[in-house]
Amino acid sequence: MHVVVVESPAKAKTINKYLGKDYVVLASFGHVRDLPAKDGSVEPGNDFHMHWETDARGKKALSEISKALKGADQLILATDPDREGEAISWHVQAELGKKLKGIDVKRVVFNEITKTAILAAMKAPRAIDQELVDAYMARRALDYLVGFTLSPVLWRKLPGSRSAGRVQSVALRLVCERESDIERFRAREYWTVEADLVSKGGAVVTATLMQLNGKKLDKFDLSGEADALAAKKAVEAGPLDVWRVEKKRVKRHPFAPFTTSTLQQEASRKLGFSAKHTMQLAQRLYEGVDIGGETVGLITYMRTDGVTMAEEAIGACRSLITRNFGADYLPAAPRLYKTKAKNAQEAHEAIRPTDVFKKPEEIGRYLDRDQLRLYELIWKRTLASQMESAEMDQVAADFADGKRKTVLRATGSTIAFDGFLKLYREDRDDPEDDEGEGKRLPPLNEGESVSLKDVRPLQHFTEPPPRYTEASLVKKLEELGIGRPSTYASILSVLQERNYVRMDGKRFIPEDRGRLVTAFLESFFARYVEYSFTADLEEKLDEIADGRIAWRKVLADFWQAFHTSVDDTKELRVSDVLNALDDSLGPHFFPPRADGSDSRVCATCGNGRLSLKLGKFGAFIGCSNYPECKVTKPLAVANGENGGAGEEQEGPKLLGQSSAGYAVTLRQGPYGPYVQEGDADTLPPVVKETKKGGRKESPAKPKRVSLPKGLDPAAVDLEKALSLLTLPREVGLHPETGTKILAGIGRFGPYLKYGETFKSIPAGDDVLTIGLNRAVMLLAEPKGGRGGRGAKPEGRPLGNHPEDGKPVMAHAGRYGPYVAHAGVNATLPKEVALDAVTLEQALPLLAARKAKGPVAKKPFKRAAKKS
Repeated sequence: MHVVVVESPAKAKTINKYLGKDYVVLASFGHVRDLPAKDGSVEPGNDFHMHWETDARGKKALSEISKALKGADQLILATDPDREGEAISWHVQAELGKKLKGIDVKRVVFNEITKTAILAAMKAPRAIDQELVDAYMARRALDYLVGFTLSPVLWRKLPGSRSAGRVQSVALRLVCERESDIERFRAREYWTVEADLVSKGGAVVTATLMQLNGKKLDKFDLSGEADALAAKKAVEAGPLDVWRVEKKRVKRHPFAPFTTSTLQQEASRKLGFSAKHTMQLAQRLYEGVDIGGETVGLITYMRTDGVTMAEEAIGACRSLITRNFGADYLPAAPRLYKTKAKNAQEAHEAIRPTDVFKKPEEIGRYLDRDQLRLYELIWKRTLASQMESAEMDQVAADFADGKRKTVLRATGSTIAFDGFLKLYREDRDDPEDDEGEGKRLPPLNEGESVSLKDVRPLQHFTEPPPRYTEASLVKKLEELGIGRPSTYASILSVLQERNYVRMDGKRFIPEDRGRLVTAFLESFFARYVEYSFTADLEEKLDEIADGRIAWRKVLADFWQAFHTSVDDTKELRVSDVLNALDDSLGPHFFPPRADGSDSRVCATCGNGRLSLKLGKFGAFIGCSNYPECKVTKPLAVANGENGGAGEEQEGPKLLGQSSAGYAVTLRQGPYGPYVQEGDADTLPPVVKETKKGGRKESPAKPKRVSLPKGLDPAAVDLEKALSLLTLPREVGLHPETGTKILAGIGRFGPYLKYGETFKSIPAGDDVLTIGLNRAVMLLAEPKGGRGGRGAKPEGRPLGNHPEDGKPVMAHAGRYGPYVAHAGVNATLPKEVALDAVTLEQALPLLAARKAKGPVAKKPFKRAAKKS
């Protein structure tokens, strides 16, 4: 008997079918152990000894594996073919320990879940690659040491901060630096001159002035309207003829098949998917989809830096190209691509279909919409990578006066042979990157005279650099050698989850919290957010994987300098940090005024000085004359965007009165704008009975509701404010359970509440107007899972409990199906199926479980500190 360990139960089921009855395939459910999230898990003073801890899920998985090993001859570790997969196998072997006595332990890897690939892998077993494990341990220890050493410094010195990370902090710096570039940007005016010229054949050609008075024009040579009008007169002076016509045929070659990074970028551009969503979909396509009763892995392993493809895959592509497009679209020889990855371990096969003959249109009915869109993208990119190059005819025509002092140019580009473009075109992040094929020039002969139809001076202004999209940020991180493509999805998610950045129109904008953290790290830990330092550390991790350097030496070199930097901050006072941040961020938040006056002078009191202040939940700008002057404003550039959002809020703005007769005001707090009904002086006091039977009055707290992100405070009138003050509002009753669904705005933005379930309302839906049908649809959507292992379902409502009216739900849990009500969970008996359980069956199970009382928890034992 052979026991095979993979990572997920979906893979286990499929692979067991391929291997047959002599094999038992079990899932480890990812890592079976990890470093516990507490101090002391890595001991720098003890040669970086690492303390691993097995969680409940890991213990259960190991227990199942141990049972299966009784009487077995061999343990085959078949986790994913990368560092993480190697580490999971190593952890499993280490935890099983003595239970493996007399059992042959082997490691196998495969790049796709097909019967051919699995059987071939079983014929090529090897030992665990310790160098890959060492690289994993070094990365895990580095991330732990940075997080658990640097984050407490942030919490103490920078209230409101959440955490810092080795790679996430550098990614955050990129976003913040781009925002600073945008804020410092000052538009510059320039002009161009266009002319419509008519050829002898009557065709109209639009050309742009390139040379004036014998001098080639630079971008800013025509700096104003007067210059442009003078240039216009020179063009009108004519006459003009065709001076030169340049024609050339160029080839455009297809792109390499997808790597993790390029898949994330292109799925973001073409499909609008986040990196996280892309990886979740790819994981599902890799692990297998039910097609006609058989689970089939549709794509190869999706965490890779490689662009190579197996010979049989290339052969299949070439066969399909000939069949579908004809011999003209097939190059004479197969196309071979070379990876740019520095680490050979990561350079597996590219992401491709396991069977290119499984066309998207033929298997689409077995996939959900997003799975199909991603599979189609991978399928087209793979097939196009083996197609013939496209051929473009490029034409440039120069039109000049008789003395060749004034020259205009027109360009055109047409597709002579579409080649791979017939199937696939790569999108660009910004329109100016487009090569603009499709504009065609009419036949023109040198020396041919042309007539002037119209001349137009055009005014332009330079534009700031664009904010990063997910695609362009992933591309930048990869260019700098920061992190690994397989980690980018989690990095981008963490930045958003910790409110360091937000997405606006699919582009990253740093929040004030993110800017403060970046400024703090640049002021006191500059070396550790340098792009070159982080990239060099990645190279060292690659060298560990290649066996060229010892992992403990890399950790020792890093820790010595890093620990010294942390110790240097111990004597820092919060006021010292505040002064440093005020100096660092001041130029951005207090740019010079047009009249030359000091932008830090408080416009309300006239003699106070505006500066950075720190509150419990973050930073804001306040006056030095507080509390006499209560001016505050959010962290934003004083003359920045959003219609002057940075101007001082001199006090509440009265919008009108509520039906109860209380003032409704728009206010600006340190953490953003909000609306408020009444105040402590006008609202009746709250009366409470004391324990001795008396009555005690306390001031009433006025109702406040934050403005949702994207709502301009200037657009808030009395009607909008009153609507917000009704939140949370009842959307309606769930059609299946009759349970009330509420919509409101909370700490993390707009949400839906259904029983004990909360669901974020996505961008594009209005918390004030969202209807019952849309709310039910959102509640039915699964929550995002971790690690690409799929999503946890919300559960199936069975009805309301007769005692309190709260919903009773049926769930598919990690350890089996169960029913839940008001915090009580009861496991379903084996004879009761999850999809068949009823409310009548659930009620006695819940009552029996509740009668037993809460599960006793083991007391937490804090590890003794070493002297």
